[in-house]
Amino acid sequence: MNLSLYLLTVLIWGTTWIALKLQLGEVAIAASIAYRFALAAAVLFAILLLSGRLQKMDRRGQLICLVQGLCLFCLNFMCFYTASQWIPSGLVAVIFSTATLWNAINARLFFKQQIAVNVLVGGALGLGGLLLLFWPELVGHETSRESLLGIALAVLGTLFFSAGNMLSSLQQKSGLKPLTTNAWGMLYGTLMLVAICLVSGTPFGFEWNSRYIGSLLYLAIPGSVIGFTAYLTLVGRMGPQRAAYCTVLFPVVALNISVFVEGYQWTAPALLGLVLVMLGNVLVFRKPKALPLQALAR
Repeated sequence: MNLSLYLLTVLIWGTTWIALKLQLGEVAIAASIAYRFALAAAVLFAILLLSGRLQKMDRRGQLICLVQGLCLFCLNFMCFYTASQWIPSGLVAVIFSTATLWNAINARLFFKQQIAVNVLVGGALGLGGLLLLFWPELVGHETSRESLLGIALAVLGTLFFSAGNMLSSLQQKSGLKPLTTNAWGMLYGTLMLVAICLVSGTPFGFEWNSRYIGSLLYLAIPGSVIGFTAYLTLVGRMGPQRAAYCTVLFPVVALNISVFVEGYQWTAPALLGLVLVMLGNVLVFRKPKALPLQALAR
């Protein structure tokens, strides 16, 4: 079951970049994100209400859902989309892949979970592999004030993503399932996005064509309803450390699709990077060994 959820998450989120590119046009980014999660929340609530599986939550659960929604379905997307305007998408992918390491650290800080050596080593290998995969894109980018701001925003977006992982894990420990918490979280995230648009004067435009509507449906249902539910279920079952290695594999799937869609050509360094990413994946899913506290102190 875990393997199926893992592969499903990687395949879905590794292909959402196509839909994201199709979303770019006349509609403002913040408005498009709001439409995406508004639709996803509506679908989730409809499924849960019709099936009688919407769980009741107390005030504490709702508050955690509110913060989770801000982290996972609002602020991290705003950070990544804004960062992508100033730094290459490859660099964004590399920074986002550090979620594996951030999740390991945060799980240690907030849940007292011991850090597994294989996760740290596997995450480091995966990060090195992505650096090789996107090396030509990275070395061709000139450093500027805007690019430094873009890097900072990408790091901040990754931290928001990791915080959302921790909050989902906390909710699942209390018996709340991702379907319910995602529904509320997406609703709260949508409301915050709408508020951001209203305060900033961002117009709520819409493109009534098959390209925009089709990509919106893909991002909302497979990309959000299925993708986030599958991923956060993995966070609860496998722990945030191991589940987050998905973020390293998304770009690999995207590059393989790009071979057919955009004519991407594999190079020797890129192939070596692919090997490192896959080796990291193997290490992450080995039986975890706890890192002694003495080693952490050193």
